[in-house]
Amino acid sequence: MRLADVTAPARGAHAALEDLIALRFPARQLRLARRNRALSVLAGPNKSNFRGRGIDFEEVRSYQPGDDIRSIDWRVTARTGSAHTKLFREERERPVLVAVDQRSNMFFGSSHCFKSVLAAHLASLLAWSALDAGDRVGGLVFNGASHREIRPRRSRRTVLALLSEVAAYNLALPLAAPATTNFADALANLRRIARPGSSVFIISDFRGADEEHAREQLFQLAQHIEITAIACHDPLEAELPRAGRYAVTDGNARSELDTADKKLRTSYSERARRQRELLSSDLLRLGIPLLQAATNRAPFSVLQQFYGDPRR
Repeated sequence: MRLADVTAPARGAHAALEDLIALRFPARQLRLARRNRALSVLAGPNKSNFRGRGIDFEEVRSYQPGDDIRSIDWRVTARTGSAHTKLFREERERPVLVAVDQRSNMFFGSSHCFKSVLAAHLASLLAWSALDAGDRVGGLVFNGASHREIRPRRSRRTVLALLSEVAAYNLALPLAAPATTNFADALANLRRIARPGSSVFIISDFRGADEEHAREQLFQLAQHIEITAIACHDPLEAELPRAGRYAVTDGNARSELDTADKKLRTSYSERARRQRELLSSDLLRLGIPLLQAATNRAPFSVLQQFYGDPRR
């Protein structure tokens, strides 16, 4: 098995299943349950409805110096005449769902790789990391024409099934037929398989997230689920290249782009900025942190910034 170079950006127009499997080893350096200060800032001041991993009551024992006074069992204390405190056992697993956008709009890139490949690598790192932590892992892969659901299980076979679907959907790009479902439909499917208390990672360029139906689906999804959004983008989407004539293609048709017009360049950049700000503000209102991932940056470094294991 090849070793993944986690310091380099992903490469190519299509993701290889072998590369996704190789990310199992660097993924061990990530801890998804760790919500550091940087990630909390991205979520804003809004209080999430998600309460983290559940805790189960285990027993009551006599109070000892240093115990949290909030855990004192006042009923037992009153009955016995001496202070008693409750002990809890942390739930060791939770469902982690990775939703991966493989629509035709993700089949774009000007630097190192396409957004669809970047999404595949991010999904692989998240899935392997969750499995290593003992979580149940599942997901949703969608492309605008169909989708595949992987029910969460704590098994290597389930992660491999998820990555196989991601690789298959990725290899099918670009789609020849027009899309029949939109981003809101994908969120609706995600709502159907995500259970309260789950941790959901949505990896997409969020095309269509500003539509009213999509906003409603996202609002409903965020009520009882911890959501982390990872936006994939390419440098060319934020700013046109220097003045010149460029050949561009969508995988089917080919045309020429002239970037010499300063007004066009300014308008293009301003529109991209407004779209980013709108997405960020929409998610901020729901307490959803938004991570930015670019095709010219290593996927591992994007996640390490927020989920790096301090013990390593």
